[in-house]
Amino acid sequence: MSDPIEISKVVVGEDEQRLVSEVLRSGRLAQGPMVARLEQGFAALCGVRHAVAVNSGTSALIAALQAERLRAGDEVVTTPFTFVATLNAILEAGATARFADIDPATFNIDPDGVAAAITDRTRVVMPVHLYGQPAAMDTISELAAVRDLSIVEDAAQAHGAMVAGRSAGSYGSGCFSLYATKNVSTGEGGIITTNDDERADRMRLLRNQGTRGHDQYEVQGHNYRLTDVQAAIALPQLERLEASTARRRANAARLSAGLEDLVGIVVPVVADGRTHVFHQYTIRVTPAARVDRDAVAAQLRARGVGTGIYYPRVVFEHDCYRDHPGVVTSEVPEAFRAAREVLSLPVHPHLSVSDIDRIIEEIRTILGA
Repeated sequence: MSDPIEISKVVVGEDEQRLVSEVLRSGRLAQGPMVARLEQGFAALCGVRHAVAVNSGTSALIAALQAERLRAGDEVVTTPFTFVATLNAILEAGATARFADIDPATFNIDPDGVAAAITDRTRVVMPVHLYGQPAAMDTISELAAVRDLSIVEDAAQAHGAMVAGRSAGSYGSGCFSLYATKNVSTGEGGIITTNDDERADRMRLLRNQGTRGHDQYEVQGHNYRLTDVQAAIALPQLERLEASTARRRANAARLSAGLEDLVGIVVPVVADGRTHVFHQYTIRVTPAARVDRDAVAAQLRARGVGTGIYYPRVVFEHDCYRDHPGVVTSEVPEAFRAAREVLSLPVHPHLSVSDIDRIIEEIRTILGA
């Protein structure tokens, strides 16, 4: 039997090991010069003045929302088709979540739905750049400006993605995850990007127990700090990001060429004016297919091909949110349909051409093509 093809693969190279060893020899393990270098690199990547490193993508979302100084009853409009961290951060910040349905072509929040979901209590719009393709930020940012709303981008999966030449993470406060499987990883970690001096200052206070210096506390804060060891792991990956993203795009293009003629399969679409960094390559398995999504996933796993379902439920359908006073549900039929149909296939940069061709062949066999 052939070696298994994993949905993601973490490879730590010599450059990462060298920098980690440098940190260990220095004795400076906590937040220090490596974190500062990572922040500078991310600010340059996104074309912004500030990048604030934190200990997770979730912490990035929470700190970005807390920097908005939200009060009880203030609302955040977001997508229902996302990882639970998006919703958890809204609730942790003390706000109320409202939801707008998604664009079925890109899986991202629909700007028309955002406009319809806004109330007189709305303070923030939180789009999620799902799978590595940014939301329609040109339209969303215009809408937010007209309504005097802040933007917090959940860019956890969108390192280096762009809209009309402008980087994801530059439209307000951009929140990136550096989790182990992300396109740039520290194992656990996050980055917040912004051009707003005041918000950046507040987020730095929030991550460090609310202090600027010894015994000088200004706000109720947290320990959201990233270590220099973690930053050292990410720095070489950030330098390789352009090349690794090109490999992801090439893998995605080969997958689409091999799958796009299959009945019942919808391959990813890249919207005009946007770039996709393919954190995930996600197809739809529609009712027209010979077998349903779950059967395709099960058969691929049996044949040694890893898959992922991101996400099998609309976020507010989990039991812990059903009766939560901070969760205002709405009719989101496209999100429910996506949850039934999406299936992510391996697209990471460590795949060979033969790996890609094997994935295509296995799916075509399963679907009787």
